[in-house]
Amino acid sequence: ACVIEKHFTLDRSGGGPDDSFSLEPAELHDLCRDCRTAWEALGKVDYGRKDSEEGSAVFRRSLYVVADVQAGDVVTPENVRSIRPGYGLPPRYYDDVMGLRFVRDVEKATPMSWDLCQAANNDGD
Repeated sequence: ACVIEKHFTLDRSGGGPDDSFSLEPAELHDLCRDCRTAWEALGKVDYGRKDSEEGSAVFRRSLYVVADVQAGDVVTPENVRSIRPGYGLPPRYYDDVMGLRFVRDVEKATPMSWDLCQAANNDGD
C-alpha cells in the first residue's frame, strides 16, 4: 500500500468515539518505522545485466545488420534482423529502428546500435 489511514489519539482513555481503536503516539511511531523498513525491504528494480550474465550474451538475441548498407539507406527487415549473439540492441527495439536511415556505410554482421541510424525524415541538419 502507498497510503495507510490510521486513527490517532493522544490518550485512549479520553472517551472519544474513535479512541478505543486509535493509535497512541508511541504506537504511531512504531507503525511509521515499520512501514519505512518494509518499503526499504522491497528494494528497487534493476533491469540491467549482471556481471555474472555477461557470458550468456552469446545465447541471447539482438539486432544485427544482416546486409551491407550505405549511408542514407532505410532500415528494413531485409537489412536488420534479430539474431544471436546478444551484442547489439535488444530485440524490443526492432519496431523502433524500422524506417530509420543509416548515417554511415555499415557492413553486414555489425551489431545494431543507435549511433548507426537517425530518423528517416531528418536531413541531418
